[in-house]
Amino acid sequence: MQFVSTTSNAGFDRWIDAFKARAAREGISQTVLTRAFSGIDYNESVIAKDRNQSEFTKQIWDYLDSAASPTRVKNGKAAMRKHAKTLDDIEARFGVDKHVVAAVWGLESAYGATRGDIPIIEALATLAYDGRRGRFFEAQLIAALQILQSGDTTPRNMTGSWAGAMGHTQFIPTSFLAFAVDGDGDGKRDIWSDDPTDALASTAAYLARHGWNKNQSWGVEVRLPRGFDYSSARRENMRAPSDWGSMGVVGMNGQPVPNYGAASILLPAGAQGAAFMIFENFRVIERYNKADAYVIGVGHLSDLLKGGDPIQASWPRGYNPLSFNEKKQMQRILKRKGFLDDKVDGIIGPNSINAIRDFQRSIGVTPDGYPSQTLLGQLR
Repeated sequence: MQFVSTTSNAGFDRWIDAFKARAAREGISQTVLTRAFSGIDYNESVIAKDRNQSEFTKQIWDYLDSAASPTRVKNGKAAMRKHAKTLDDIEARFGVDKHVVAAVWGLESAYGATRGDIPIIEALATLAYDGRRGRFFEAQLIAALQILQSGDTTPRNMTGSWAGAMGHTQFIPTSFLAFAVDGDGDGKRDIWSDDPTDALASTAAYLARHGWNKNQSWGVEVRLPRGFDYSSARRENMRAPSDWGSMGVVGMNGQPVPNYGAASILLPAGAQGAAFMIFENFRVIERYNKADAYVIGVGHLSDLLKGGDPIQASWPRGYNPLSFNEKKQMQRILKRKGFLDDKVDGIIGPNSINAIRDFQRSIGVTPDGYPSQTLLGQLR
């Protein structure tokens, strides 16, 4: 185990005492509390990681270079061969594509290689005491104690990431309580074991509970026609693939996209990169992690694990991304000009994208909704 820097903190110790009283009122036994908090200290390295998350986000092409790298695909195929019966049984039981389950496993822990070795109770207690998202992390800490009380694992074995995500597929404690299952029939939901069965079954259960459709793709890379109306590429603009086809949208092979149900067009790099027709299963994966790059990463990696094609469109590599502060500046200007009616937080969600499109239309440029240095210059 990797040892982390900890320090005694009198305020933290007082907080622990008060928290134990609250946890007891939630039904956590004194035995579990004593065992769980034995040797727990305020963990400075956890706070450092929480405070120092990069203000620059990876561009999607950089993210996909890693998420669907040849090494990850090779290791994924090897992992699927090794655990073929387990994955086949899970697919049959839950109706979730085994390649998608394996892709989540690959992105979350490199197929079990990087599950995290930080004591979860210590990490969550530190984050709850710190207070930046205290209510959220205290709820996770209560849930972690409930997991211990259920007997699924022990405090020593309950390890994971600095933010409290656990096991092969990085469940947070509340998600574990709601969705984890006993995949191997031994009476425990052990997502921390070297045997990934429970973790993989839990991931399939999670996706199934959120509406996975076994007869549907997550998404398909598509070719847009010349003169395509980029303002129609909105998540809420759902059309049948045949309707998109009547507008000239086709698969990369030039053929109509199969009818997997209502779909929208996603342009993760604006007008300059790949375009995807995405279906309801995209939204299901999004429940695991809402970042478009993550969902595309899972979907694309799952396609490659099946032997599918790489993304064929070229990305605008070399592009200088907006920093977090520049994104906030962009939002402030959009707000000042009357295009944005939302908070300035540096997070480019649907409201910001629609505001960008409205501004782009107002100055007669392609309304692709993409936050770029060019756009910031136009706003300035």
